Amino acid sequence: MTETTPTAALSAAGVSIWLDDLSRQRIQSGGLTTLIEEKNVVGVTTNPTIFAGALSKGEAYADQVATLAAAGTSVTDAVFEITTDDVAAACDIFRPIYDASNGFDGRVSIEVEPAAAHDAEKTLAEAQQLWAKVNRPNAMIKIPATIEGLEAITETIALGISVNVTLIFSLERYRAVINAYLSGLEKAKAAGIDLSTIHSVASFFVSRVDTEIDKRLAAVGTDEALALQSKAGVANAQLAYQVFEQAFTSERAAGLLAAGANKQRPLWASTGVKSAELPDTLYVTELVAPEVVNTMPEKTLEATFDHGVIVEGAVTGSYDEANAVLDAIAAQGISYDDVTRVLEEEGVSKFIISWNELLDTVTAALEAAK
Repeated sequence: MTETTPTAALSAAGVSIWLDDLSRQRIQSGGLTTLIEEKNVVGVTTNPTIFAGALSKGEAYADQVATLAAAGTSVTDAVFEITTDDVAAACDIFRPIYDASNGFDGRVSIEVEPAAAHDAEKTLAEAQQLWAKVNRPNAMIKIPATIEGLEAITETIALGISVNVTLIFSLERYRAVINAYLSGLEKAKAAGIDLSTIHSVASFFVSRVDTEIDKRLAAVGTDEALALQSKAGVANAQLAYQVFEQAFTSERAAGLLAAGANKQRPLWASTGVKSAELPDTLYVTELVAPEVVNTMPEKTLEATFDHGVIVEGAVTGSYDEANAVLDAIAAQGISYDDVTRVLEEEGVSKFIISWNELLDTVTAALEAAK
């Protein structure tokens, strides 16, 4: 990997670059390996939307779909087989990075069925099934940070399974996610599990916060309100990093870290800009900090590689200004709690819609292969 590119500079600043995309075509063509070698990609995240898009293009899946159809496999079982095969193959590609980084990177995430987001017991059961099926130490199971998801996160971590907590929007929920992680580590320690083998990231969403708040600022319509547009997402994430710093220097966390546990790293998700008026690397360059992950759609990765300006420690010292931004937005009559509630509900709903689209796509493919 070259040491002179913006993505190399980003990596040197302590940011792990994970690609927010996966498909069998990308795996088989060598495209994923190229991104590792040339653009400093050290992990992958997936979700139902990504798999629905991959399966809709379909050609790389034709042979497996035909085999599954001939065996009379149900659509849900077919989706399980197809997606876990992709994740296992990607894990194998990333295994050297996993080994070299002592498990911090080289990770591939796969999400539990989104319809289980409000069912802790079902989420836990599916997390175990996915972990066992992929059967790779560098897999991560994605669990939404709903209230019910918090319990599932604790119990999944307690079993020694690495977790990517997704759909975090508020600072309050982020604190609860960290508590769920630490509680899981405490249970794992009591069970005699080697804490050093358990890793977790907390996916804090960025651009969606701007999208929702900007819409509300536009409805207010004053010059003061409009001047605050596109500032909330970065400010919210900067304050999340402060929460991370505080949480993992606590006495409780220090005891677990001394016993071999790993910090739950913040992961910046939803980092593609939603407006053409914004710099296309906004949610990368403004959120440079040690010990974080930035999971990027390929378009954002390419923009960062091409012209990203990386300033080490961009988050450091930003907390007062970030608080001032959120206070100013609140002064416009916009409720932070309502925004983050709406975003969580929409996030779960969008993933359910994508999951259903995925089921429909695979159903059609199975029928066509008969």
